[in-house]
Amino acid sequence: MTRIIAGKARGARLDVPSSGTRPTSDRVRESLFGALESAEAIAGARVLDLYAGSGALGLEALSRGALSVDLVERGRPAAAIVRRNAATTAKAGGLEMARVHESAVHQFLLRATGPYDLVFSDPPYDIEDAAMNADLLALAPLLSPDALVIVERAKRSAAPDFDGAGLSLFREKNYGDTTLWWAEPADDQPAAESQSR
Repeated sequence: MTRIIAGKARGARLDVPSSGTRPTSDRVRESLFGALESAEAIAGARVLDLYAGSGALGLEALSRGALSVDLVERGRPAAAIVRRNAATTAKAGGLEMARVHESAVHQFLLRATGPYDLVFSDPPYDIEDAAMNADLLALAPLLSPDALVIVERAKRSAAPDFDGAGLSLFREKNYGDTTLWWAEPADDQPAAESQSR
């Protein structure tokens, strides 16, 4: 059972696709969002949730005060569940509904406009490193200057090539078999035009 942990939609139950996705555990979500709230990175943020799965990360951000959320999920059954979860969260918290995009992540990034302030990328553990790094490269121009990018992968996976995408890694944390990497646009990297949060 997956639920929204905190915020206006706290306690809302989220469905999880039966196969093909790997939901972020409640423990990891709780730790991650505690750190994001301490950094004041959620309230008013434009959020992008790539490889959304159930949509739990993006919808948690929406519940906690994000301005807008885009959820990207390629699989049709999973995208249908994300839509249902987005509707549940919006209703439970009296919130604007998150936008759900049934699309391959890389194709979405090539046509998206941004800018985004907070990005979650939780690709399948078996994604090839080259595909993961191509996603980061396509994502970089869509980021606001003070954006945060959180990538979740298996601890045994290679670290993403943040440098190659013009991003700067500043935090890495392990939770059992899972690693979260935190990155931000490098100082010398052109970013999407900023709007006040």
